[in-house]
Amino acid sequence: MPPIPKIPENGTAERILDIAERLVQTRGFNSFSYADIAAELGITKASLHYHFQSKAELGSALIRRYADRFAESLSGIEHDVPRAPAKLQAYADLYAGVLQGKRMCLCGVLAAEYQTLPKPMRQAVIRFFDDNQRWLADVLEQGRAEASLGFPGSADDTAQSILSTLEGAMLVARPYGDVDRFNATAHQLLDSLAA
Repeated sequence: MPPIPKIPENGTAERILDIAERLVQTRGFNSFSYADIAAELGITKASLHYHFQSKAELGSALIRRYADRFAESLSGIEHDVPRAPAKLQAYADLYAGVLQGKRMCLCGVLAAEYQTLPKPMRQAVIRFFDDNQRWLADVLEQGRAEASLGFPGSADDTAQSILSTLEGAMLVARPYGDVDRFNATAHQLLDSLAA
């Protein structure tokens, strides 16, 4: 598997990533071009290619940055929130926060476009979901051990169900522009896991 390219360390590259992330989260990866980013930044497309040689390289850098930030949020939850049910609520709140900003989970949007993505991006999307599923399974095992969560079957299967439900709830809430729709689904899901 080829390595994900390193994100250049400068302000222009970060601004490119910020704009590209917003465009992916609101329009999709295949619905924007380098021309869109260049116009918004007031630079040439050649300047974009200096920082990210191809759209595939830009997409891989986007996923890595998003996954790194998400992992930092999960570490914060792990550090600051002791009980498993509260960890699950904090996890759902991460999704609600993204939706509140009128965006979608970056990897959720990319999953919808999966077949059209370059292979390194497809692999990075799967890694993001696998990492989230592992984190959720660990939280579920903690909840089972502390008798604060109850669920049939394996923690891994339940983690997959949580991840799928929250991603799907975002998708369904989006056309309504209604975070309450997402929150209602998340609360029902989490309440069903209470011991």
